Amino acid sequence: MSLSDPIADMLTRIRNGLRARQQTINVRASKTCEGVCRVLKEEGYLADYKRIEDGKQGLLRVYLKYGPQGEEVITEIRRVSKPGRRVYVGKGDIPWVLSGMGISILTTSRGIMTGQQARRQGVGGEVLCYVW
Repeated sequence: MSLSDPIADMLTRIRNGLRARQQTINVRASKTCEGVCRVLKEEGYLADYKRIEDGKQGLLRVYLKYGPQGEEVITEIRRVSKPGRRVYVGKGDIPWVLSGMGISILTTSRGIMTGQQARRQGVGGEVLCYVW
């Protein structure tokens, strides 16, 4: 099975896992997916993640996070740049998600980071997704 968009697959699995109240989900590992998981964990949207070697590509086990009453921490997670339509922004055009209540995740020349971090470092890049 070849996936044309592993990031969209990962975001969909996270979305579906949250709706089904699962504690963990497994995603095919890639450096980009691992970077997105790292940013989501740093920003408090995921409990944790770890790489599991399976002799092939590897898997990422993602530990989903819920609030004190079991509510979903991630309300929405939306893919922006797709293989058929890449979305690039300059350092001055990095979008604000819900007036700063959410985050945008970008891949830049300095790695994968939030829109706020990219603004601080003065770099633009490809907008991978929005999370709130």
